[in-house]
Amino acid sequence: MICAVDLNSDLGEGFGRWTLGDDEALLDVVTSANVACGFHAGDPVILRRVCEQAAAAGVAIGAQVSYRDLAGFGRRFVDVEPHELTQDVVYQLGALEAFARVAGTRVRYVKPHGALYNAIVGHEEQAAAVVRAVVEYSPGLPVLGLPGSAFLRQAADAGLPVVAEAFADRAYTSEGTLVSRRSPGAVLHDADEIARRCLAMATGEPIADASGRSLLLRPDSICVHGDTPGAVAIARRVRAELTGAGVALAPFAAG
Repeated sequence: MICAVDLNSDLGEGFGRWTLGDDEALLDVVTSANVACGFHAGDPVILRRVCEQAAAAGVAIGAQVSYRDLAGFGRRFVDVEPHELTQDVVYQLGALEAFARVAGTRVRYVKPHGALYNAIVGHEEQAAAVVRAVVEYSPGLPVLGLPGSAFLRQAADAGLPVVAEAFADRAYTSEGTLVSRRSPGAVLHDADEIARRCLAMATGEPIADASGRSLLLRPDSICVHGDTPGAVAIARRVRAELTGAGVALAPFAAG
């Protein structure tokens, strides 16, 4: 049986003269691009450039929406009122959509970033605020998130297409949640180990959680981070491992 999976990465995460990651190189590897929308990173010049590069490469564009937290790179929880969070998400979607349209394409999915991603695993009110924003903006727009999260549950209840995601280079707890970045070993760096884990995920085999026990993840999309040391080499190694084993790579939100 031929398996298929999407590879996604966070792109456009520079700001002004500050750069982060090699967007152009990663666009040769991934099938979906989670583009920063200006609240945790990204500015108009970067948004336009990444959208144009993604469109040229045939890579699906997704909106990586965040708390309004440039200084903290969106990795700090913000106790924002739900109605305000909804408007913040709509604002970010509209900004990225404009640049995607100029590039001849469109925003094809939504993926929350950083602390917002983690918060709406269990924060019901904030999860509802993000879901409300997507439904009001485009009720058929897929959302990408952590399996078992309040966000994906509420999104499915609202009729949004939901896409289960796993992370190539992050350690998992036995409950299937991400180990905090503040904990030792939360981020993996060995390219061969990461590639083997991704192949296991894509083919329905278990991986080891942070305690060494077996954990089964069944992702529709695997995230390869672009901001870790050696990110491009790791992403290429993951792609080679998957395609070498006969796993087809394709965006989940094509068309």
